[in-house]
Amino acid sequence: MAFTLNIGQSAPDFRLPATDGTTYQLSDFTSGVLVVFFTCNHCPYVVGSDEVTRATALKYADSDVSFVAINSNSKNTYEEDSFPNMVKRMEEHRFPWTYLHDETQEVALAYGALRTPHFFVFDKQRKLIYTGRAVDSPRDASRITVNDLERALDEHLSGKPISVPLTNPIGCNVKWDGQDKHWMPGDACDLV
Repeated sequence: MAFTLNIGQSAPDFRLPATDGTTYQLSDFTSGVLVVFFTCNHCPYVVGSDEVTRATALKYADSDVSFVAINSNSKNTYEEDSFPNMVKRMEEHRFPWTYLHDETQEVALAYGALRTPHFFVFDKQRKLIYTGRAVDSPRDASRITVNDLERALDEHLSGKPISVPLTNPIGCNVKWDGQDKHWMPGDACDLV
């Protein structure tokens, strides 16, 4: 699993602009648990599960859990994923997370983001404790039977080991600049 962060690895730092006009780095997020997820504006798996992710973020808002979304998709592949469209989307939906723009795609490479959405959960020391999907049917929320993200958060917050720390993210691949829209790096692979 060379491409994506391994369980126990530290969260890579970043310095990225957000839709709220602020530039953030990793140390700006001081919560006990940090959920970083790679997302975008256009992907049907993101659009289909954004309200489920919203519900999860709100459910854990009082449990010292912060959510940070990162859009690393190339606007040259899908104009809908441009920064101005990110700002419009946040104005329209008012999601309960910080929405960052990774135009150079360096942060997506540092984390090993495979798909949109792809979730990474870090503990207080910013060590990776879970990565993969949030739910088993992100494109059609009516078919969800498992919420892996909430299970991981519940287990961690109750002091238990995470029973399933790795799942495969389900969604569209990250849209890498200068590549075909279906291209993935050669060392990218399934997590389980």
